[in-house]
Amino acid sequence: MKSTVTLHVVSSMDGFIAKKDNTISWMDSFDVYEKGVADEGAEAVPSIDCYVLGSRTYEHALQLGWPYGDTPTIVVTNRKLPCSRETVEFYSGDLERLVTRILAPRYGNIWLVGGAILGQSFLKLGLVDEIRVMIAPVTLGDGLHLFGNSATEEKWHLKNVVAYRNGYVDLSYRRLSAGS
Repeated sequence: MKSTVTLHVVSSMDGFIAKKDNTISWMDSFDVYEKGVADEGAEAVPSIDCYVLGSRTYEHALQLGWPYGDTPTIVVTNRKLPCSRETVEFYSGDLERLVTRILAPRYGNIWLVGGAILGQSFLKLGLVDEIRVMIAPVTLGDGLHLFGNSATEEKWHLKNVVAYRNGYVDLSYRRLSAGS
Protein backbone atom coordinates (compact mmCIF):
# COMPACT_ATOMS: atom_id res chain seq x y z
CA MET A 1 0.00 0.00 0.00
CA LYS A 2 1.38 3.40 -1.00
CA SER A 3 0.57 5.99 1.61
CA THR A 4 -0.03 9.67 0.88
CA VAL A 5 0.85 12.47 3.29
CA THR A 6 -1.33 15.54 2.80
CA LEU A 7 -0.49 18.84 4.47
CA HIS A 8 -3.81 20.54 5.19
CA VAL A 9 -3.85 24.08 6.54
CA VAL A 10 -6.00 27.20 6.61
CA SER A 11 -4.16 30.36 5.62
CA SER A 12 -4.95 34.05 5.37
CA MET A 13 -4.77 35.60 1.90
CA ASP A 14 -1.37 37.03 2.81
CA GLY A 15 0.06 33.63 3.75
CA PHE A 16 -0.24 33.46 7.54
CA ILE A 17 -1.71 30.50 9.44
CA ALA A 18 -1.84 32.23 12.83
CA LYS A 19 -1.26 35.60 14.41
CA LYS A 20 2.09 36.30 16.09
CA ASP A 21 0.66 35.12 19.42
CA ASN A 22 -0.37 31.78 17.79
CA THR A 23 -4.08 32.62 17.96
CA ILE A 24 -6.46 31.72 15.15
CA SER A 25 -9.51 33.62 16.35
CA TRP A 26 -9.69 35.27 12.92
CA MET A 27 -11.17 31.96 11.66
CA ASP A 28 -14.02 31.96 14.18
CA SER A 29 -16.21 34.38 12.23
CA PHE A 30 -16.54 32.04 9.24
CA ASP A 31 -18.35 28.78 8.57
CA VAL A 32 -15.34 27.25 6.84
CA TYR A 33 -17.08 24.36 5.09
CA GLU A 34 -20.17 26.12 3.78
CA LYS A 35 -21.35 24.59 0.48
CA GLY A 36 -19.28 25.56 -2.52
CA VAL A 37 -20.14 28.15 -5.14
CA ALA A 38 -19.94 25.48 -7.84
CA ASP A 39 -20.47 21.75 -7.37
CA GLU A 40 -18.23 20.54 -10.18
CA GLY A 41 -14.92 19.26 -8.87
CA ALA A 42 -16.04 19.63 -5.26
CA GLU A 43 -15.51 16.08 -4.06
CA ALA A 44 -15.90 15.12 -0.44
CA VAL A 45 -12.80 14.92 1.69
CA PRO A 46 -11.34 11.48 1.04
CA SER A 47 -11.33 8.93 3.79
CA ILE A 48 -8.61 10.01 6.19
CA ASP A 49 -6.88 7.09 7.91
CA CYS A 50 -4.70 9.07 10.31
CA TYR A 51 -4.07 12.64 11.43
CA VAL A 52 -0.70 14.06 12.48
CA LEU A 53 -0.84 17.20 14.63
CA GLY A 54 1.61 19.46 16.38
CA SER A 55 1.10 20.06 20.10
CA ARG A 56 -0.52 23.49 19.74
CA THR A 57 -2.96 22.21 17.11
CA TYR A 58 -3.78 19.30 19.46
CA GLU A 59 -4.49 21.69 22.34
CA HIS A 60 -6.67 23.87 20.12
CA ALA A 61 -8.57 20.79 18.86
CA LEU A 62 -9.31 19.80 22.45
CA GLN A 63 -10.71 23.29 23.09
CA LEU A 64 -12.90 23.01 19.99
CA GLY A 65 -14.38 19.72 21.17
CA TRP A 66 -12.16 17.38 19.12
CA PRO A 67 -13.11 17.62 15.42
CA TYR A 68 -11.18 14.45 14.44
CA GLY A 69 -13.66 11.88 15.74
CA ASP A 70 -12.28 8.38 16.30
CA THR A 71 -9.66 8.62 13.55
CA PRO A 72 -6.20 7.64 14.85
CA THR A 73 -4.18 10.76 15.65
CA ILE A 74 -0.47 11.17 16.25
CA VAL A 75 0.63 14.28 18.14
CA VAL A 76 4.25 15.26 17.51
CA THR A 77 5.59 16.91 20.66
CA ASN A 78 8.41 16.99 23.15
CA ARG A 79 6.02 18.14 25.88
CA LYS A 80 4.01 16.00 28.29
CA LEU A 81 0.37 16.55 27.28
CA PRO A 82 -2.86 15.07 28.62
CA CYS A 83 -4.26 12.21 26.57
CA SER A 84 -8.03 12.52 26.52
CA ARG A 85 -8.79 9.97 23.79
CA GLU A 86 -7.87 6.33 23.15
CA THR A 87 -7.15 7.12 19.49
CA VAL A 88 -4.40 9.65 20.31
CA GLU A 89 -0.72 8.69 20.46
CA PHE A 90 2.22 10.98 21.19
CA TYR A 91 5.47 10.89 19.25
CA SER A 92 8.82 12.56 19.77
CA GLY A 93 11.68 11.84 17.43
CA ASP A 94 12.71 11.54 13.81
CA LEU A 95 9.91 12.60 11.43
CA GLU A 96 11.16 10.49 8.53
CA ARG A 97 11.04 7.40 10.76
CA LEU A 98 7.54 8.39 11.89
CA VAL A 99 6.27 8.50 8.30
CA THR A 100 8.18 5.65 6.65
CA ARG A 101 8.34 3.09 9.46
CA ILE A 102 5.39 3.83 11.73
CA LEU A 103 2.61 5.47 9.68
CA ALA A 104 3.08 4.33 6.06
CA PRO A 105 2.79 0.58 6.86
CA ARG A 106 -0.45 1.21 8.80
CA TYR A 107 -2.24 4.02 6.96
CA GLY A 108 -2.86 4.99 3.34
CA ASN A 109 -4.24 8.52 3.73
CA ILE A 110 -2.28 10.52 6.32
CA TRP A 111 -3.24 14.14 6.96
CA LEU A 112 -0.84 16.58 8.56
CA VAL A 113 -3.08 19.27 10.04
CA GLY A 114 -1.99 22.71 11.14
CA GLY A 115 1.22 23.81 12.75
CA ALA A 116 3.72 26.01 10.91
CA ILE A 117 6.84 24.42 12.36
CA LEU A 118 5.66 20.84 11.88
CA GLY A 119 4.42 21.51 8.33
CA GLN A 120 7.66 23.25 7.38
CA SER A 121 9.67 20.37 8.87
CA PHE A 122 7.73 17.78 6.85
CA LEU A 123 8.18 19.86 3.67
CA LYS A 124 11.94 20.31 4.19
CA LEU A 125 12.32 16.54 4.60
CA GLY A 126 10.30 15.85 1.42
CA LEU A 127 7.62 13.96 3.38
CA VAL A 128 4.59 15.80 1.92
CA ASP A 129 2.90 14.32 -1.18
CA GLU A 130 -0.02 16.75 -1.36
CA ILE A 131 -0.84 20.21 -0.05
CA ARG A 132 -4.39 21.41 0.58
CA VAL A 133 -4.51 25.08 1.44
CA MET A 134 -7.81 26.64 2.48
CA ILE A 135 -7.41 30.37 1.84
CA ALA A 136 -9.50 32.53 4.16
CA PRO A 137 -10.86 35.89 2.96
CA VAL A 138 -8.81 37.88 5.46
CA THR A 139 -5.39 39.53 5.60
CA LEU A 140 -3.49 39.51 8.89
CA GLY A 141 -0.48 41.66 7.99
CA ASP A 142 1.82 39.66 10.25
CA GLY A 143 2.03 36.32 12.01
CA LEU A 144 3.27 32.78 11.46
CA HIS A 145 4.07 32.14 7.80
CA LEU A 146 2.61 29.08 6.13
CA PHE A 147 5.83 28.02 4.43
CA GLY A 148 8.48 30.05 6.28
CA ASN A 149 11.92 29.86 4.76
CA SER A 150 11.71 26.79 2.56
CA ALA A 151 15.04 25.13 1.97
CA THR A 152 14.44 24.43 -1.72
CA GLU A 153 12.33 25.47 -4.67
CA GLU A 154 9.73 22.87 -5.51
CA LYS A 155 7.02 22.68 -8.16
CA TRP A 156 3.54 21.35 -7.44
CA HIS A 157 0.71 20.28 -9.79
CA LEU A 158 -2.73 21.83 -9.21
CA LYS A 159 -5.27 19.04 -8.66
CA ASN A 160 -8.40 20.96 -7.72
CA VAL A 161 -9.87 24.31 -6.72
CA VAL A 162 -13.11 24.68 -4.76
CA ALA A 163 -14.65 28.07 -3.99
CA TYR A 164 -17.04 28.50 -1.08
CA ARG A 165 -19.83 31.07 -0.73
CA ASN A 166 -18.20 32.55 2.36
CA GLY A 167 -15.13 33.54 0.33
CA TYR A 168 -12.86 30.63 1.26
CA VAL A 169 -10.99 28.89 -1.55
CA ASP A 170 -9.59 25.35 -1.20
CA LEU A 171 -6.51 24.70 -3.35
CA SER A 172 -5.22 21.12 -3.77
CA TYR A 173 -1.73 20.42 -5.10
CA ARG A 174 0.23 17.21 -5.72
CA ARG A 175 4.02 16.99 -5.65
CA LEU A 176 5.47 16.66 -9.14
CA SER A 177 7.38 13.40 -9.43
CA ALA A 178 11.03 13.43 -10.49
CA GLY A 179 9.98 12.34 -13.99
CA SER A 180 7.38 15.09 -14.47
